[in-house]
Amino acid sequence: MNSSPTSLFDSYEQDFLQFIDTIREKLEDDGGDDRSDDRKNVLRRVEMELDEADEMVSQMEIEIQGIPQSVRVQYHTRLRNAKANLSRYKKLLKEGNSQMARSDLLSSSQSFVTSDEPYGSNNDRTHLLTSTALLEDGTRRLQDSQRIALETESQGADILMNLRTQREQIENARGTLNTADSSIDRASGTLKKMIRQMYKQRIVTAAIIIVLVLLIGIIIWEKLS
Repeated sequence: MNSSPTSLFDSYEQDFLQFIDTIREKLEDDGGDDRSDDRKNVLRRVEMELDEADEMVSQMEIEIQGIPQSVRVQYHTRLRNAKANLSRYKKLLKEGNSQMARSDLLSSSQSFVTSDEPYGSNNDRTHLLTSTALLEDGTRRLQDSQRIALETESQGADILMNLRTQREQIENARGTLNTADSSIDRASGTLKKMIRQMYKQRIVTAAIIIVLVLLIGIIIWEKLS
């Protein structure tokens, strides 16, 4: 098993690219079945796959924090490209849902207009109401997605701000420790000087005592002799 700092990032990126390839085939294939129900199923599958791809991008953002600074720049570029692809296909999905909703609404409207009854049959009205509800549901889901994206961006900014604050606190603590080390070194030097001075004073005192003892001894010997 590869245990390099970039292995997990590479793995998530490969999974993301596989999702993107599958999504691209479904969204950019204009030659598929035009039936409304089939197209709706395709769009629903694309939405689920985009959620999975979004999760891969989130994991890549987490893993990039552990990549060494020397190679992190190129991985940031790959992450930006992944986010750009994700945004592009989310936009295509939104357009596909809008087109599908308009198509359903137009087909319901045509059926409503050509009905033999003045205001259309109950089935036509029900179909129109259902299409309108689908359109509103799609709009609401898109709004929810945008809100979640904004909340995620805000949380990410808060996390980055907290990390920056913690880094400043660590740097300040490091500076304080360096200052304390310097003060300790100066205090240690002062103590050493004081100890040397004390030893010198002891030697001088001992020498004076010895001289005095000798003088006293000489004086007593002279008196006795």
